[in-house]
Amino acid sequence: KHKKVLSQTKGFRLSYSKLYRRAKEALLHAGQYSFNDRRKRRNDFRRLWIKRINAALTKHNVRYSQFINKLKVAKVELNRKVLADLALDHPEVFDAVVKEVA
Repeated sequence: KHKKVLSQTKGFRLSYSKLYRRAKEALLHAGQYSFNDRRKRRNDFRRLWIKRINAALTKHNVRYSQFINKLKVAKVELNRKVLADLALDHPEVFDAVVKEVA
């Protein structure tokens, strides 16, 4: 049991990788941090996608909120991740989508 915990905390700072009790504590906190940060990562990516879409929409003089609303009205089922990828990698396709819903 001790070996398992200490091997999982390898690379932690100070006594958190050497002493069992400290290592066990650190491992619990590390698990909580990783759980919370997985949720945070999703939010961060969503924020990034929105910024990319908004940047691509500026040349069309369309606001992001209006564009998303028009997508919903037109029943276009492209999520923000796909739209951001299109805007970045295939601008001509993104332009076609904007013209379609505008």
